[in-house]
Amino acid sequence: MEFTHVVHTFEPIFDDKSEILILGSLPSVKSRENQFYYGHPQNRFWKVAAGIFDEQAPGTIEEKKKFLLGHHMAVWDVIASCDIIGSSDSSIKNVVANDMDEILQQADIRCIFANGDKAYQLFRKYCRKEGQPPVHKLPSTSPANAAWNLDRLIAAWGEATEPYLTVR
Repeated sequence: MEFTHVVHTFEPIFDDKSEILILGSLPSVKSRENQFYYGHPQNRFWKVAAGIFDEQAPGTIEEKKKFLLGHHMAVWDVIASCDIIGSSDSSIKNVVANDMDEILQQADIRCIFANGDKAYQLFRKYCRKEGQPPVHKLPSTSPANAAWNLDRLIAAWGEATEPYLTVR
């Protein structure tokens, strides 16, 4: 496989009531095909997010947007463009980061959560600025993170986000 230059082509999901920002590294090949976040059927993000609130996972893009905004959650990715092999975070190079101020200046973000180690590392390297809300690393919802089963992910994500979400 060889490197592909990828440009993030869909908008962040947030509004002025968003309280937490969840950041991935870059959409997977499947998510890029679907033009929406966490589009790979094996990625557990939507099941984890729904599990925090003891709800059914949303199915359509519109249901997912409504779910996020209804729970005061924002979702975006650290990377605006990069070179990558397939969906392999470990292959990422030539990163251009998204400008987090696009969300942070319009929403009342109380905490930033990185979905996995790579998103956390990239955020700290390219996006971290003085005065931003605290940032925490959460275990990745990617199917590559086989060490964490769904129940364990829901528990960890729920415990981490609970202090920052007013809508439960």
